[in-house]
Amino acid sequence: MPGPTAAKAVQAVLLVAAVIALLLFVVFPRVEPLLPFNEVTTL
Repeated sequence: MPGPTAAKAVQAVLLVAAVIALLLFVVFPRVEPLLPFNEVTTL
């Protein structure tokens, strides 16, 4: 990444935040119905 160290740190934090937001709002909701965790049984 170009720029001074502070700019690199800000860019890295924004990139990580964007990936986390993409996972939380796009990927996980689409994958949730395919996961078997909804069938909970207790003894």
